[in-house]
Amino acid sequence: MSTLTSLKLTNATKPTSMPVIQQKRNKLTTKIWEQIQLAEAQASGGTYASKRFKTITTADGDRKTVEIERRVRPWWFTNEEGKLCIAVKYGSKAIHLAKDKTAVELGSKDELVNTLKVLKSAIELGELDQEIEKASGTIRARFKK
Repeated sequence: MSTLTSLKLTNATKPTSMPVIQQKRNKLTTKIWEQIQLAEAQASGGTYASKRFKTITTADGDRKTVEIERRVRPWWFTNEEGKLCIAVKYGSKAIHLAKDKTAVELGSKDELVNTLKVLKSAIELGELDQEIEKASGTIRARFKK
């Protein structure tokens, strides 16, 4: 028993669920991670497609799980002035990064991966929580018709 007395004991329980905003942050950081993978693949001259599992029923009636590739569309684009920009999207909605600002302008394509990593860390720190909630609410409202 003397061994346990050296430890700080507490009556704690593991949370049964994750807060909703944390789930939304995780969803968005996963999408940013895919964008980083796509940007790195394009920089090295390759391609990137995310993979997911899908359960299908064969003609015999058997169910089996297959891995399929899903195309990842880039969030970056060239604006009217010829500059590279990145828009962060939650679903199909572009998130406002600042008041009336929905994109980040880049000087060159070399800055793309680093900018995406900065955006990912901002999301993980909760800096865009209000905008994520707004975008989520807008998307959710479309389903309640």
